[in-house]
Parts: sequence; structure tokens; C-alpha cells
Amino acid sequence: MRSFVCNVCGTSCQTEEERLTREGSACPTCHSPTRTRALVAQFSKELFGVAIPLPDFPRVKSLRGLGMSDPWPLADRLAPKFDYTNTYYHQAPKLDITAPDPADFGRYDFILSFEIMEHVPAPVEESFRNIAKLLKPNGILCMTVPHDVEGQTIEHFPQGQSTLTQLAGNPVLLTRRPGRPIEVFENLVFHGGPGSTLELRLFSAPDLTRMLLDAGFDSVQFITDGPEEFGAAQCEPWSLPIIARKGTM
Repeated sequence: MRSFVCNVCGTSCQTEEERLTREGSACPTCHSPTRTRALVAQFSKELFGVAIPLPDFPRVKSLRGLGMSDPWPLADRLAPKFDYTNTYYHQAPKLDITAPDPADFGRYDFILSFEIMEHVPAPVEESFRNIAKLLKPNGILCMTVPHDVEGQTIEHFPQGQSTLTQLAGNPVLLTRRPGRPIEVFENLVFHGGPGSTLELRLFSAPDLTRMLLDAGFDSVQFITDGPEEFGAAQCEPWSLPIIARKGTM
């Protein structure tokens, strides 16, 4: 058994070693996985210079943050600490990262994005540029996405007009490209169950680094390990949490 304090909700936890995986919900209170606790620890270091549990964060309402459909354990706990808004693609408060409001450019000190960018329509590079535009100089992006250690990013589907439907009881994606017949894609991968969370791509670490630097970030850090006292030690070398800091200009 492994003992740790969940740095998302502050619960003292005991769990089996095998549950401390990237996706393992080892905290019985907020069910935060290792990737979330590792990112919260690094987020704390970026803001305050030390890894402290989120409930112990000082109240700094001068810091403005934006969440991109953050999970419940984070969204409810960040709002009392910062000038923080959690947004959604399908309901208010809305954020379409492919076309954000230019009035919001340069407004935010930090943006949190958990398992979002693999679902954003191509070209994803444009959405990374929009995230950078939303941040103030020296602002930070805290992000998790599925990614391989090496290789190239794999786009699962071609760009075109697409719609999800059912064929023989199974979800399929229909895509129309100019001058081509309608293409049918089966064996779809959904995150969180069938619906609007279709995985559109699998990133690679080298491509993520390039995309973020090209978007306007000065530094990109893959969090290879987290504090064991928070149950945040990384067990797998792939799909590591990421901190990207925007330049000062």
C-alpha cells in the first residue's frame, strides 16, 4: 500500500501501488488521477516556487485563469483562489478555442487544458496559437494530452466536412472532401464514452514541443516525475503532463 496526500482535495489516501497509474483514480474523495496531481504540483511550483496542495494555495485574486472544461475536482477548488473561469465548448460559459473572442487576447495569467487538444478540429496548430494569444506575456499553459514519446503526430481523419452517425448500431464518422466520395471511418476511439469526445489525433512529444514553440511559447516542459508525497510520481514515460510558458514579448 502507498500513502499520500491528494494535492487536489487534501485527502489523506492509502491505495494499492498498481492504482497509481496515469489514469488510476487513487483518491477516494476527488478521484484525481496521477497526471492531474502531477500537473497541479508543477502548477504550484510555477506560481509559488514550491509544490503545495491546492487547498493550501494562497488567495490571489489578481491572477486570472481560464479552464477548458476542467474536471470537477479542480474547477470548484480553483475559483475561490483566483479570478478563475471554467469554460465549456457546449454550454455557458463557452469557449471555442478554434475561434476565441479577440477581446480576450492577453487577459490570462494561466490556462488549464486537461485532455482537450486531441479533440480539437484540425489544424490544431491554430488552436495552440489562440491559447498563446489569450495568455499575458509570461503566462503559462498547463496541459495534458495523450502523446507518444517519439515519432510524429497521427491525425486519424482527413480535414473536411464531417459528421458522426450510426451504422449497424456502431458509431462511424462520415467525411466529405472536395472532389471525393464520402469516406466512412469505423473503429472510433472516444474518451469518456461515445459522443462528442472523439479522439481526432495522437500527438507525439517532438511535435507537441514544435507546435507550442511555433505558437509563441518560449519553454516547454514535460513533467517526468511528481512528488511522491502527493501520489504524483509518473509510472509511464508517455502522455506526460506539460507546462508551457509564453514569452515576455
